[in-house]
Amino acid sequence: MPYYIGDVIKDSKKLIARTPEKFEETGIRVRLNTRVDEIRADTGEVLLTGGERLPYDTLVVATGTVAILPDIPGTDLNGVFVLKNLRDGINIKEYIREHQCQKAVLVGAGFIAMEMAEALKTIGLETRIVYRGELPVKKWDPAFSAIILEELTDKGVIFMPHQSPVAVEKGDQARLCLVTDQERIETDLIIFALGVKPETALAQAAGLAMGESGAIRVDHFQRTSREEIFAAGDCCESYHRVSKRWVHIPLGDIANKQGRVAGQNIGGYAATFPGVVGSNAFKVFDLEVAMTGLDERTAERSGYVPASEIIWGTPVARSMSRGHRLGLKLIADKTSGKLLGAQAVGQSGAVSRINTLSACLWSGMDLDEIGFMDFAYSPPFGGAWDIIHTAAQILKRQA
Repeated sequence: MPYYIGDVIKDSKKLIARTPEKFEETGIRVRLNTRVDEIRADTGEVLLTGGERLPYDTLVVATGTVAILPDIPGTDLNGVFVLKNLRDGINIKEYIREHQCQKAVLVGAGFIAMEMAEALKTIGLETRIVYRGELPVKKWDPAFSAIILEELTDKGVIFMPHQSPVAVEKGDQARLCLVTDQERIETDLIIFALGVKPETALAQAAGLAMGESGAIRVDHFQRTSREEIFAAGDCCESYHRVSKRWVHIPLGDIANKQGRVAGQNIGGYAATFPGVVGSNAFKVFDLEVAMTGLDERTAERSGYVPASEIIWGTPVARSMSRGHRLGLKLIADKTSGKLLGAQAVGQSGAVSRINTLSACLWSGMDLDEIGFMDFAYSPPFGGAWDIIHTAAQILKRQA
């Protein structure tokens, strides 16, 4: 959605994976604008608003997530948004055009806020980020978060740390005013980007078991605690192959895979979802930012003894470098030497390195193996000793 709001994607229809008409062609009936009020698991039916009952033999719960809003007055005012789905994106873009917005405030500093900061700034809005912490994207190492903050500042985004929202009011000089515990910020548009939580109200009311993460508990077949009910997507948990725990990671690619596994099992073709390693990435202006696996804190909670190392290099061979820097952080277990996680930031090459290291995590590789992996070497794409090789060998001496 940020790329639609930022006019990189012009047509919202390109964001629709499959229309109701396409579903109908394959014999699947789609009912839009229809709300399920209750799952009656004991009788095998769902109750719709208005009283209609739909019986089922097998049910899939795919209720997604709910955007988090602070418990403050004024979040229901016109011009206050969250960005969770396509309708939100369309509404934000229409609002900006209809009201000729000049100023925008983002509350929160996760990767959606980063993408939205770029989108809003690109279409000409004065853009501010209000955040209670000190540096953006706290999942990343502070050294990398500082690079991201520098990129935001260089591109004209105003980062306002150590502030928490207190209220939203109508503005004097602009349409709205965000009141924080430090000041009043006049703006035309406010987007709360504080994350999401799994939408589990229906599932809990139906008696389905929840996992420790707060999402619906499932097995590797996507079955819930009731054999005839499956769950898939952002409302349910995934098995993390590195931490060996069930976690909640609401990402579209994971949801697609879980949905396919659930569908195959329902259709009589045995399938399992093998889990995740926690890979994700985003772009903010000229920076690629990516990570996979665990950070040190999560590694410790998972029973590991983590060691880490950050090194700086270039995305291509040094002889062909144009001054672009690439930062790479590896986290490994001191006891076994196994890779636990990785983070990268750079103008190019960050996502490709993290994708490679994601495959290493998936395969359970250790630092010795990673330090001598056989890559496709060519100076325009990397040195004979890639930054991955170097980082693994340096960390191996420490771990």
